[in-house]
Amino acid sequence: MTRRQSPDDSPERLALLGVVVNTVLAGAKLAAGVLGSSFALVADAVESLCDIAGSVVVWGALRYGSRAPDEDHPFGHGKVEALAGLAVSLLVVGAGIGIGVQAVREILTPHDVPKPFTLVVLAIVIVIKESLFRATKRAARRAGSSAGHADAWHHRSDAITSLAAFVGILIAVVGGEGCAVADDWAALLASCVIVINGVLLVREPASELMDKSTPEIERECTRIVLSVEGFEAVERCHARKSGRMHRVTMHAAVDPAMSVREAHDLTGQAKAAVRAALPRVESLLIHIEPAIRDGSADSRAAHATS
Repeated sequence: MTRRQSPDDSPERLALLGVVVNTVLAGAKLAAGVLGSSFALVADAVESLCDIAGSVVVWGALRYGSRAPDEDHPFGHGKVEALAGLAVSLLVVGAGIGIGVQAVREILTPHDVPKPFTLVVLAIVIVIKESLFRATKRAARRAGSSAGHADAWHHRSDAITSLAAFVGILIAVVGGEGCAVADDWAALLASCVIVINGVLLVREPASELMDKSTPEIERECTRIVLSVEGFEAVERCHARKSGRMHRVTMHAAVDPAMSVREAHDLTGQAKAAVRAALPRVESLLIHIEPAIRDGSADSRAAHATS
């Protein structure tokens, strides 16, 4: 069973923490990049500014998406998390493209060798951003949040940018004037990695918005319902993700002679069993069908595998 999310490691708290951390890091990297003559560090600061926007979007989406269903949104507000995840993914792609374009311009423009102190700034940034990535990813996985997942990888892309900048600046500092351009090539390499990460990130929120099925939830719901005495088959089961929760619809077969009251009580037992085993299943709608009994095969097994 999924571990209960504590207030200290919730995606909302970590998104807000990301805003604070990225604000401090962006200012530090921008100042160090300008004073230390490093475009790679300036580009890294731009990435952090995008992280700030992304974390704000994710934090707002997580807060709004956790609202209970209301009259205008009877199915809840969870889809806003997927929208936020998609927005952050596209923001990552845009930042990568922008950094790449500027890196090419810098490569074609001679400039001074970066100052050695910029390496210290980048080393600190890499440690902080990788730690934030790991914490945010764990929280997103436990909560099942696509927006939190995108926010985590936004931190990782920033760590990658910083690492590339560190290598480029190190080469430029050690190699002197003849290697000054390594700083800009590092920024260009980082931009490519960022764009690739952004494109990969688009898949999860896009799938959620398109109501892609979640087979593992479907299999578990089918197994649990069939374990309730009275159900003879599950003809079909469909599950889709909405925010951090899942909604399931199912066609289940029972004794054709069963009364409406008995069938109603039976579905209540099934829903209670599913909720107890799978807390992230927000709703389970069971459509009752009469069991097929032609004597030619075990209808229970046949329907369960359909």
